[in-house]
Amino acid sequence: MKLKTVVAFLMLLLCGCYAKDQSSNSSKKNLPIAGTWKLISATTVERGDTTFTDYTKTASFIKIINDTHFAFLTHSLEKGKDSATNFDAGGGSYSLVDSNYTEHLEYCKEPEWEGHDFAFVITIRNDTLTQKGIEKVDKAGVNRLNIERYVRLKK
Repeated sequence: MKLKTVVAFLMLLLCGCYAKDQSSNSSKKNLPIAGTWKLISATTVERGDTTFTDYTKTASFIKIINDTHFAFLTHSLEKGKDSATNFDAGGGSYSLVDSNYTEHLEYCKEPEWEGHDFAFVITIRNDTLTQKGIEKVDKAGVNRLNIERYVRLKK
């Protein structure tokens, strides 16, 4: 009888350890970031100047995120004649630890942006993702705080 009690106790202990391990793994899954996101607005602060852009009026910008990579595509809604301002794209790998999201830009229409890491803090509430961080690219003369707000696109 004593052996059965010890075996039962060990089984419960092992099950408890397994459950604890599973719950710690689920906390490492982080925020539900995978999906397709449409940029709604962006606020940038550079050299003391704050600029707000409503992306629902001037451009269509989406970011697609899977388990390991992201890509973004944007084009002007103003149908200008200058094709350089009509389209932009880029992408690469990313990491996400808790709310710390870091993009490693591997591909970009502007080559001076390639090879840079951009660290953001993200929040997700309902179907809205907000990311806030510093974009710094010395070759492009960029050093700014960037706050972007996206909504998740549904099928």
